[in-house]
Amino acid sequence: MRKGNLFVVGLALLWFLLAGIGQGNAERAAPATPLSLPGTRVVVLGTGTPAADPERFGPAVAIVVNDRAYLVDCGPGVVRRAAAAEKNGVAALKATKLNIVFITHLHSDHTLGYPDLIFSPWVLGRKEPLEAYGPRGLRNMTAHIEKAWTEDVRVRRRGLEQANSTGYKVAVHEIRPGVVYRDENVTVTAFPVKHGIWKEAFGYVFQTLDRKIVLSGDTAPTDEVVKACDGCDVLLHEVYNPHGDELKDEHWKEYFRTFHTSPAELGEIARRARPKLLVLYHQVLEKLPEADLVEQIGKEYSGNWVSAKDLGVY
Repeated sequence: MRKGNLFVVGLALLWFLLAGIGQGNAERAAPATPLSLPGTRVVVLGTGTPAADPERFGPAVAIVVNDRAYLVDCGPGVVRRAAAAEKNGVAALKATKLNIVFITHLHSDHTLGYPDLIFSPWVLGRKEPLEAYGPRGLRNMTAHIEKAWTEDVRVRRRGLEQANSTGYKVAVHEIRPGVVYRDENVTVTAFPVKHGIWKEAFGYVFQTLDRKIVLSGDTAPTDEVVKACDGCDVLLHEVYNPHGDELKDEHWKEYFRTFHTSPAELGEIARRARPKLLVLYHQVLEKLPEADLVEQIGKEYSGNWVSAKDLGVY
C-alpha cells in the first residue's frame, strides 16, 4: 500500500475512534450523531442486563427530539445515567424534563428504575406527572410503587421540603399494538414481540420528521421487527451470546432460544429489515469476544452496525 493511502487510512481510523460509536464492526459501522447537530438523536443510557456490570447500567434508551426526551425502559440507574448524558451535552435529559417513558415489558431489569423515574425528578423539582406507557400490569405495578413510598411523599409535601403536589404522580397507559402516542415531535407505534412466556412484550417505532427509529425490546427472532423496521434509519436490537458458559446447560440453552436473539439470528433479521444503522443493545454477551460477535453477525449481514456502549449517541 502506498504511503499516501496509509496516511488516509490512519486519519480515518483516528476519526472513527474519536467518534465514540462503540466497539462493534469498525469496518462497516456508521458514526454517532454529533450532539451539536439538530434533529432526532438516539441516546443509549444503559445497555446492561441483570448482570451487575458497573460499565453497563440497566436497559434504557432516550429518543431526543427538539429538546424533549422520550425514554424507552427504565433499568437501574436511569436518572443518573440521564444526568451523565445531560453533562455530555444532551440538555433534554435534565432530570426535571424526564416526564414520559415507554416500557417494553415488565421484567425487573427493565423496570427497577421506575421508582427512580417517578420520584427522583419530582424531588429535584419536576411538576408534571410522569406519563408511562406499557403492557397490562403496569397500572398494578405503579399502584404498588406509589403505596410503598406513601410516607416519603407525605413527609416531602408536608415537611420543610414543601415539595409540589403533582410531580410524583403517574398517568398510566396500558397499551395495545398500534399507535400509542403522538405529539408535534413524534408518532410512537407499539408492535408485539416474542419474549418467552410473557403474555405481553412490545417493541416500539418512533417516527419523527427526519428519522424512523425502531427498538426491539427483549425478543426472540420475530418477523414483527422486520416489518416494523423496513428500511428504518436506526434499529436497536437485543442480542445474546450463544457460546456462553450458561448454555452448556440444556435448561439455559432453551431459555435463551425462547427469550432472546443470537448474533446469527440478528444478522438474518437485519438483512431482511435493511436498517441504515443496526445498534446492538441489551447485550447478554459475557465472554463473547468482539471478533466472534463480528464473525457471527457478518455471516448474514453486511450493512452498517455498531455494538453500543452506555451513553452512546447515534
